[in-house]
Parts: sequence; C-alpha cells; structure tokens
Amino acid sequence: MALLLWTSGCKDSVLDEKPLAFLNPDVVLVDKAGFETAIVGLHIAARDELFGTDSENMHAMNIGTDAYMQGAVSPLLRDYNISLTPTLNPVDYWWEWAYLKMIPRSNSVIEYAEKPQAKWASEAEKNAIVAEARFFRGYTYNILANLYGGVPLVARVETGPKTDYVRASRQEVLEFARQDLEFASQWLPKTPAAPGRIIKAAADHVLTEIYLALGNNDKAIEASSAVINDGMHKLMTERFGSKVSQPGDVFSDLFRDKNQNLAANTETIWAIQFEYQTPGGVAYSNATNPTAFGGNSSMRAWGAGYHNIKDPEGKVGMLVCDSLGRPVGWVMGTPYASYDIWKEDWNDMRNSPYNIRRAFYYNNPASNFFLKRVDPVAAKIDTLNSGWYFPYTRKLEGDPLAGNTAGRTFVEFYKIRLAETYLLRAEAYLRKGDRQKAADDLNVLRSRAKAKPVTADRLSLDYILDERVRELIMEEPRRRTLIRFGFLANKNLLVERVKKYNPKTGSNIADKHELFPIPQKFIDANLDAPIEQNPGY
Repeated sequence: MALLLWTSGCKDSVLDEKPLAFLNPDVVLVDKAGFETAIVGLHIAARDELFGTDSENMHAMNIGTDAYMQGAVSPLLRDYNISLTPTLNPVDYWWEWAYLKMIPRSNSVIEYAEKPQAKWASEAEKNAIVAEARFFRGYTYNILANLYGGVPLVARVETGPKTDYVRASRQEVLEFARQDLEFASQWLPKTPAAPGRIIKAAADHVLTEIYLALGNNDKAIEASSAVINDGMHKLMTERFGSKVSQPGDVFSDLFRDKNQNLAANTETIWAIQFEYQTPGGVAYSNATNPTAFGGNSSMRAWGAGYHNIKDPEGKVGMLVCDSLGRPVGWVMGTPYASYDIWKEDWNDMRNSPYNIRRAFYYNNPASNFFLKRVDPVAAKIDTLNSGWYFPYTRKLEGDPLAGNTAGRTFVEFYKIRLAETYLLRAEAYLRKGDRQKAADDLNVLRSRAKAKPVTADRLSLDYILDERVRELIMEEPRRRTLIRFGFLANKNLLVERVKKYNPKTGSNIADKHELFPIPQKFIDANLDAPIEQNPGY
C-alpha cells in the first residue's frame, strides 16, 4: 500500500491546479460576464484613489499646495523637509495603488481578452471591455507621470517575481498613456451602461490633459471639443434635482445628494459611486459601526471642526449636528483660495453662501450665545491654525446616513465634470496663442456663475489656475495640476506658488519637492536593476 501511495503521489497530474471554487482569472475571464466582474474590481480600485483609507494622507494631492494647507490636527507636509521622504505614507500609497491595484487589474483584462478561451459575441464587444481597462491603465499612468515623473512601464501580467524594473522617462510614460486613451476613445460607448461606468467623453477628457502635457495643443483642442460638442454634455444652467425646492442655486445643486447620476444632469462625465447600499455604491463595515469606514469622507477631511468652538464665555458653544457632521478639518484653504481669488468678483455664484460656508452660529441651547453668529475675535479663535473656524466648500455636505458623528456622506464624487473640460480647452487655446477663444471658454463658466466676464487681454495661465480653484475646489488634485503646468513652463511652479501663497508651508519647501520621491521600499525590493531616486532625495 505504501508503494502504491508513493507511485500515485508522484504523478505530475497531481500537481495540476484546477481552481474551480474561487475567482481565478483562468476560470472567470472567459466570457463577457466574467470580464464585467473584473471591470467592477477596477472601479473599486479607482474609488480607492481618493477614499481608500481614513486619514489626512488621502489628501496629499491638495494639502501643502498653493490653495490648501493643513488644518489644526494634520502635520502632513507642514514641513516638506521633514515629512516628504521616500518612506512617507502618501508616497507609498499612490505608487502601490497604481502597481498593486490599477495596473495589474487592467493588464489582466487586456491580456486575457486576447486568449483563445475568451468567447466574444463580436470584436466590438471585446474592444469595449478592453477599452475600459485601457482607460483605467492610461488614467493611472497619467497620474504617475505627474506625481513621480518617469516610472516603470508594466504592460503585461507578471507570472513570477520580477526584480529588475527600470524607469521609463516621463515622456515615454505619457506616450504610453496616450495610446491607451486613444484606443479607449475609439471603442468606449457614448452613454454609460450604468451610473459611474466609463464613456468615450471620459477618455477624451483625460486625453486632453495628456496632449497638453505632451505639448500638443491642437490635439488637446480637438479632444476637448469632442466632449464639449458631443451633443450629450452641457453645463447645467437651471436649478435641478433633490434640493430644488430648498434655497440654493444651480452650482450647489450639482453637489447635492443623488444629483450626480440624474439623466437631467448633463454635466457629469464620470462620478465615483457612493450611494449607500446600491449597485456600485458602498457598504463597508466593521464590528462596532456598520458604516464607519464607508462613504465619501470629504466632509470629515475638508470641513471645519466647528464642534470644538467655545463661546466667548469659554463654555461649549457648538454641538455636532446632522447637517454638518463631525469634520476633523485636515484640509483648509489658504488665504489665496479662501479670499484672494474671490476679489475678482465677490458675487460670483461659486462664492455664494450656498457654496462656501463662511458663517457659523452657536447651536448649543445651553450657551448664552445660542443662535448668535460666531465672532472669532470674541471667541478667541485662531482662524489660521485652530482648524475650527474657516471658510469651506459646501460640496462636501450631504445627508449623513452613517450618523452625524461619522463625518461621512454617501454623495457621489465627480472625477470628471464638463466644467473642467472647458478649463482644459481654454488652457490649450491660451498655450496656442488664441487668447480670445480661451477667454470665451472661461466666460462660459463665469456666465453660469453670474460672474464678471474676463477679457482676452487679462488672460494668463495664472488666471486659469485661479479659475480652476474657483470652479474645482475639492475636486481638483491641485498638486498634479501644478506639476503639469510646471513641466510645460520649464520651471518649478508648485514650489514657486507654495512659497507665494501657503503661509504654513511656504518657508520650508525646496526645488527637490516638485515631485514625490520614488518609494524606498520599491527601490530596496528591485534587487537586480538600480532605480534612480528623484533628485535631492
């Protein structure tokens, strides 16, 4: 019997793996239904770009820039020389988000779609699936290029350990992303299969940014015009949606609950899905709080910690309330973003009380100042450093289904909105030298906001950067925008503008901080090929 067991145990077939009971790509990626499952995994990873953990580290694309600084409880990038190192959490986070989630998941779909066992109804059906995966891969490499510079290009599924990666140049990375996005633009559908799914307009929008980064202004104008003139996307100019019966304006309506996915909202190009317990939404949980780490955490990060405010008598003046949640105040606007850019036109709709909260009122009935407006001088509030009292965008507000102490909403988050497409095309026109057409595009946004029009003679790239803050507060990854602008201007624009506009960080940022360093853990693990660190680190 021992001999029999020994001989049967030595058969090679015993070692053949046949994973039939779990999601192995050889089993799943054989038909459209299986590939759709993989696409869902890509969307989950895409959501993790901005909402993958619960800390201020998720907001390093904005904290420490010209427009946004640290709140009271956040040390992140307060001193670049101390914190921005090859071992900083955000330095690892976006690298690993890209190389452990987005890129391998994209590559799996792209590679398995061409295998003989994949059954497709038509070439078009296959290409539509591959296009969505290539969109995400190109989108990810565009982020890497504008955060780290040149990075390794990984275009296939790795089947074993690899320790000899090399860095491609930033130009090569952008060209690779361009090819992915051009394929995506050709094969993606014009309308989404479900809310949050990727469409042709999303690919053309990201292509516009890539063409700008490559210095091809004509192609950038062509790609952005394909979105603006597609007959389906238009700026919202009339009130709509879930809060239309309440005080507000059309700009505030864009960010209210359930309005991002409405068919009536022709401004949405791509919105990350958060609606609670719906397909594509969020239902995270832990043992003590079923929704503690789910949802859109913008309220927690960007809202002022008003509940810490004492009244002028030193007693509790503010209580946590449903409408404002429990913000921590990790991110606050610099004086430039909170005040200076609005001097252009203080009556700009985007600066209205429905869109920026500047006033707070004592809400503790036990306070002698109940319902009176908070006076930061009388209450002895340090408005620059406390993180308790500062103007903040009301884009973050929503129905707090997780409870008013969780600091979260379940409001969808715009990743691509038509307003930014206009901003990109205006930038392309200006870089080409057509100041009037650039002004015309900006005035489409300013007209919607009922703001004074800008004339062509006043237009500059600095003005476009100002307009991006006015329109895209909280939506724009400001760090990557400034890096992209800086490469095109052949100067360190991020450092220059941080020194000029950020009172907390401006004195301790240096030229080397233009780019993130390459993560040290990757350099150490890449044993068989040297990885050059970014200069200065």
